[in-house]
Amino acid sequence: MNRSFPPRVSAYINICLSPLQFSLRTNIINHSDILLISFVNAHVSYFILNVYSDSLHSALKYLKDTEVNINNVPVMIGDFNIRDSLWNTSFPHHSSIIDDLLIIANSFNLTLLSLTNPCPTRYSDTEGVSNSVIDLMFLQYGSDKTDHHSIHLEWHLTLDYAPLTISVPIMDEVVNTSRLSIQQNSKQEVTFVKEVTSIFKNLDTSSISDKPHLENTVNHLNTLINQAWNRHAKQSRTTKHSKQWWNEDCNKSLNEYRTTRSLENWKRFKKVVKNSKRSFFDLKIQEVTNKSRGPWELMNWVNKRKLPAVEAIKFNNQLCLTPESLWSTLHTTFNTVLLRQVDTNILNELGNKPTSE
Repeated sequence: MNRSFPPRVSAYINICLSPLQFSLRTNIINHSDILLISFVNAHVSYFILNVYSDSLHSALKYLKDTEVNINNVPVMIGDFNIRDSLWNTSFPHHSSIIDDLLIIANSFNLTLLSLTNPCPTRYSDTEGVSNSVIDLMFLQYGSDKTDHHSIHLEWHLTLDYAPLTISVPIMDEVVNTSRLSIQQNSKQEVTFVKEVTSIFKNLDTSSISDKPHLENTVNHLNTLINQAWNRHAKQSRTTKHSKQWWNEDCNKSLNEYRTTRSLENWKRFKKVVKNSKRSFFDLKIQEVTNKSRGPWELMNWVNKRKLPAVEAIKFNNQLCLTPESLWSTLHTTFNTVLLRQVDTNILNELGNKPTSE
């Protein structure tokens, strides 16, 4: 990526959408003013393009001159810095660069969206310079669910741009933002373990005489354990800010402080948090000691690390995304001289070295 100029595009992904596997694809488009983001929906990869085109339109020229073999681009958005009568009726002229933009959009099977509330997207603070429409959205051609976007003037405030929004429909997919859990070393965990132990003790196994009876007994056992779990587990939302040492006492003391906002309750809350941390890490140290493991296992830097991001292999400007294409690339690269004749006469030019006695 060219770092001579800082990037002028950015993207924010809601952490709740992380199961859709959003990824920045610089291995396909490598330009500081273009973001190509992929995500997976219903086992299919989709791409979103975010473009900033400067006064020289370098990003558009890059897209026009670069062969990009991707499908499933539902939307392309950006600040294209192009004033044209096609989307701004108050501007009487036609820009020559618009043809390149439409060719690029057509190559991704995209079409220009119409506005629900036609108005400028950029507001000039220079006297004598009129407001303009230079922020555009392109959606997949033939979409019957979304064919327009909105400009939010009420969000403009002191900015020189008005935000644009669009809702792009995707296939239904379950994205769990919370899960049932029982906190470790809690009263609920003790009660749950006792109930499960009692279930196993009272399980009737006398009727297990064949495979169907065994399956019925196992299914019945599974039902009883699930019922016990649902009685004692509670919905919890795990985020990057979640702490393993946080417990019910911390919740209780925090709620008391939020209710009263008193200094005493704040000090009590800090004390409860301190005691909770100490108890948690004491148990961790005890766990390491009992399992005869090394004390260094308490350190984060000895644990498993995330693998570095990898980029797809390219051969003849084509991405190698299947085992067959990878094999063909490796075979072609390393066996190009397999059948060539070797001229051994070149060895005759080498003089004989003296032999040692």
